[in-house]
Amino acid sequence: MKVLGLVGWSGAGKTTLLERMLPLLRARALTVSTVKHAHQGFDLDRPGKDSYRHRAAGAHEVLVAGGARWALMHEAHGPEPTLPELLARLEPVDLVLVEGFKAHPYAKIEVYRPALGKPPIWPDEAGIVAVATDAPAPKCDRPVLVLNDAAAVVAWALQFLGIA
Repeated sequence: MKVLGLVGWSGAGKTTLLERMLPLLRARALTVSTVKHAHQGFDLDRPGKDSYRHRAAGAHEVLVAGGARWALMHEAHGPEPTLPELLARLEPVDLVLVEGFKAHPYAKIEVYRPALGKPPIWPDEAGIVAVATDAPAPKCDRPVLVLNDAAAVVAWALQFLGIA
């Protein structure tokens, strides 16, 4: 599977760019999955639901299935899983878009908004292969993409990944 990440500071627009890229990729008949890193604890379940009660009672994994989708919840009782471990759990697809996991060694596009007042990540991260920004990127030695032009970002990404 081809893997491409979107990294950047909180509020830079990673999720918005990913959300705009997905329909464009699907329109090319590509199968696409996503992996999202969450820094804080999160819960997909709600107290009182049967699946929550299963987990609370000690189930290691709970699989919830219906006609439209299914979800597997796995209780992590150790270190956070690595990106390769998580990718190994996915069914094969044409492309996996990863949001986050910036310290892992894989190709990433940095979503950079100078207005946030945060420094760029690309100078210290070799895995960043391009920068998508809404303003000029100072002294950037990587391809610079227009953040608000998801079609151009998709075209560049597919060419970079050898999918185009």
